[in-house]
Amino acid sequence: MEEPQKNDATTVGLEDDPLRSTGPQISVSEFSCHCCYDILVNPTTLNCGHSFCRHCLALWWVSSKKTECPECREKWEGFPKVNILLRDAIEKLFPDAIRMRFEDIRQNNDIVQSLAAFQKYGNDQIPLTPNTGRVNQQRGGGFFSGVLTALTGVAVVLLVYHWSSRESEHDLLVHKAVAKWTAEEVVLWLEQLGPWASLYRDRFLSERVNGRLLLTLTEEEFSRAPYTIENSSHRRVILMELERVKALGVKPPQNLWEYKAVNPGRSLFLLYALKSSPRLGLLYLYLFDYTDTFLPFIHTICPLQEDSSGEDIVTKLLDLREPTWKQWREFLVKYSFLPYQLIAEFAWDWLEVHYWTSRFLIVNAMLLSVLELFSFWRIWSRSELKTLPQRMWSHFWKVSTQGLFVAMFWPLIPQFVCNCLFYWALYFNPIINIDLVVKEVRRLETQVL
Repeated sequence: MEEPQKNDATTVGLEDDPLRSTGPQISVSEFSCHCCYDILVNPTTLNCGHSFCRHCLALWWVSSKKTECPECREKWEGFPKVNILLRDAIEKLFPDAIRMRFEDIRQNNDIVQSLAAFQKYGNDQIPLTPNTGRVNQQRGGGFFSGVLTALTGVAVVLLVYHWSSRESEHDLLVHKAVAKWTAEEVVLWLEQLGPWASLYRDRFLSERVNGRLLLTLTEEEFSRAPYTIENSSHRRVILMELERVKALGVKPPQNLWEYKAVNPGRSLFLLYALKSSPRLGLLYLYLFDYTDTFLPFIHTICPLQEDSSGEDIVTKLLDLREPTWKQWREFLVKYSFLPYQLIAEFAWDWLEVHYWTSRFLIVNAMLLSVLELFSFWRIWSRSELKTLPQRMWSHFWKVSTQGLFVAMFWPLIPQFVCNCLFYWALYFNPIINIDLVVKEVRRLETQVL
């Protein structure tokens, strides 16, 4: 039998290296898979030390549904990964053989489907692997653990603060008839209109303006002594808000905590809806809460050019007109592609009013945007774009069913449970999402392309 030449595809000589010219020749049989008995393609090494082609291991897993070595039957831990060093060595030594095997694999639909199913199984298993903590430590897990611990501490402090002050919710002016306001409460109402209102604080206190007297004041009286509000814009804002107070009989909500006190169920629903499905949440606001919530929202995130003044956020939202076509266009673009950015922009404008809470909302919106991008990338990389309409419909049905279920049983849910869910979503969800983003990044690093 004729001896194979050194340049054959099945044998590689090492004579080019002067330091190893006397070494033995390497044969393709030394890198064969014990399942298909052909050259290893994307060799995957198990805990027991045996290596197989990745598609052979996928076919074995799909047919047997067992997480064990096809040769020695020892169970593997976690999710097997490609042996990168062995793969690179084989591809460098036998490029022609590997190229031919790759072409055969791509043409086999059973292998392609088995690899996709196997990888999907792995993606579901990666966050649950026992060695996750050790891997995190080796790859910067200590840093992220410190960040998560610090954020958890801040969230706990904020939670304790709001929990300790929950009894004062019923003392808010949104629950108290304007005719029963004291002079101090009238000043509190006035100061919440904006920083400029502090100019008139002492004048209202000196005159002991209570709720009953406030209801009788007119624009002419505001412009004269002893109030002397000479700025016409300030007078207009005070009168406009006073008309709203007269119509409602109480102070209308002007910040997150007042809105929660007046609408506990809706605030909890919106918080979870804007997190899990921001587009449907904003659609709900447009259809069912247009004047009180949606108009302030769209004017905040898509302000008019002439509205970009130094006025505070509350003052700008007192007199709202119908959005212009330019505002609608800007809103629809962000609504379609970056819905979480809308929430972040809205929270940014409320930084002066809600210092720490707005920051938690902004961070959470950024993290949710990243997670949504990862979801779209996963769908695209798996060639599952055709399933997108079905996924959207299933998501819509799921969110609608959950909303209907909560609406039906809302009267039976204790207020204590609602408060727990509200503060959990507000302060602890960002911490959870940081961990999810880190896991997604590491999953991309380990994913076989």
